[in-house]
Amino acid sequence: MSLDERKSNKIKKKRNRFIFRTVILAVMLVAIIYALVSNMDKDNTIYRVGDQAPDFQLEQINHNNEIETIRLSDYEGKGVMLNFWGTWCPPCEAEMPYMQELYPKYKEKGIEIIAVDLNDTRLNVKQFIDKYELTFPVPFDNKGVVSDLYKIGPMPTTYFISPDGEIVEKVEGGLTLEKLEGYFQEILPE
Repeated sequence: MSLDERKSNKIKKKRNRFIFRTVILAVMLVAIIYALVSNMDKDNTIYRVGDQAPDFQLEQINHNNEIETIRLSDYEGKGVMLNFWGTWCPPCEAEMPYMQELYPKYKEKGIEIIAVDLNDTRLNVKQFIDKYELTFPVPFDNKGVVSDLYKIGPMPTTYFISPDGEIVEKVEGGLTLEKLEGYFQEILPE
């Protein structure tokens, strides 16, 4: 290969690298712009203690094996334990018997437990409900709408909500029987 051909090949390689790099940069720039624009519409509010708990609507299997809709606002005037969990989560499973043990006693006192299942099939959830004989509402959030609304990270995550809808406490991780009772005392209706 002659000197001129080598120089010509070197120039072509540099030009091709430049074009390739420019295309990659353009694709990355378009992706960044798309991510920014698509996230502008989303509610990026992070709900904290003292905030009003946002309302939501989800479906659940009732005790007659029928699908029904529940809303957080259905429990206005009651203290609410809003628990986000999954059947595949060992700490979630560990706290379920405690929740069920306390539910009848505190339901009479005006506290409701809502255990929102994330990313499980209805069959798995139904089997879990039957295994632990759960009697509190267990709605499905298969599409992640409510977990996105509440910005759920680690599981389980539990919100304790006062009868007037204010978030009193947010707990990430499993709860013991004693801790549950303590949090329930904070959200008892007067």
